[in-house]
Amino acid sequence: MPQFESAQIESVIEKIRTADWSQISDQLHQQGFATIQNVLSAQQCQTLRNAYVDESLYRKTVNMQRYRFGLGEYKYFNYPLPDLIQQMRREIYSFLVPVANAWFDVLGLGDPFPKAHEELLKQCQQHQQTKATALILKYQQEGFNTLHQDIYGDVYFPLQLVIVLNQQNEDFIGGEFVITQQNPRAQSKAMVLQPNQGDILIFTTQFKPEQGVRGYHRVNMKHGVSTVLQGERYSLGIIFHDAVS
Repeated sequence: MPQFESAQIESVIEKIRTADWSQISDQLHQQGFATIQNVLSAQQCQTLRNAYVDESLYRKTVNMQRYRFGLGEYKYFNYPLPDLIQQMRREIYSFLVPVANAWFDVLGLGDPFPKAHEELLKQCQQHQQTKATALILKYQQEGFNTLHQDIYGDVYFPLQLVIVLNQQNEDFIGGEFVITQQNPRAQSKAMVLQPNQGDILIFTTQFKPEQGVRGYHRVNMKHGVSTVLQGERYSLGIIFHDAVS
């Protein structure tokens, strides 16, 4: 288990709590993604990278090429999650609930999400979604991730996050984070993002609402990673719902 001192975890949580969540919410509504800069230190990122080789931490390893997901590998953590990941997951969820509920409300998609993350996980359990979805992804030279959406069952939260664990243009070249937006009856729009090591990138899991002349409509979105041209790229993904398998 990667070891983080309580003071380190408290520092990360304090950065999350003091972020400008009004601005973050506005960005999520407008474009479907937002960044909180410099949340994890280089040392904390290295600790998580080093944990990639500890097989006892993970419940499942996926070879992306085998399933035509891309070229690379990722590993899903087992429960219990490392303390840092667990606390980040719980804390960030509480700030994202108002955004998620606003989206579901204007699109008429059903009941609001609970304020506490533990209650969302109980809903997952009722639908046999009991497997942890936090993961670390590793791409080597020529690695990439095809455009996709992270839906693991009937219960899903519409926002998630990723943290790149090493530095673009120093540890790797290429490997940009790509988000596509598909408006109804229109061509797709691609957005290429380059978060720095330790930044939190929050983005939509599947869609965002957009207002048109007849009210709000659903804009489908996918995400992926462009080809790593040189080096190795590691990232931590945190998804708020659990998986069936």
